[in-house]
Amino acid sequence: MNGQNRKDIYPGLEVHIILKKDQRSGIKTKGIVKDLLTNSAYHPHGIKVRLTDGQIGRVCDILQK
Repeated sequence: MNGQNRKDIYPGLEVHIILKKDQRSGIKTKGIVKDLLTNSAYHPHGIKVRLTDGQIGRVCDILQK
């Protein structure tokens, strides 16, 4: 699953995100979704979320469904 559709992402979901500072390198950060920050139903670069540890980035992989 990619993280482009808002309907696939919800609080408590385990995901990989790419932080703004890691966009060039593509380094992924693993975490649990706390809040969804993108309001649109679809985003080509991934839905922006806040993790439980406060980090913000775009979802690139959904690890559990």
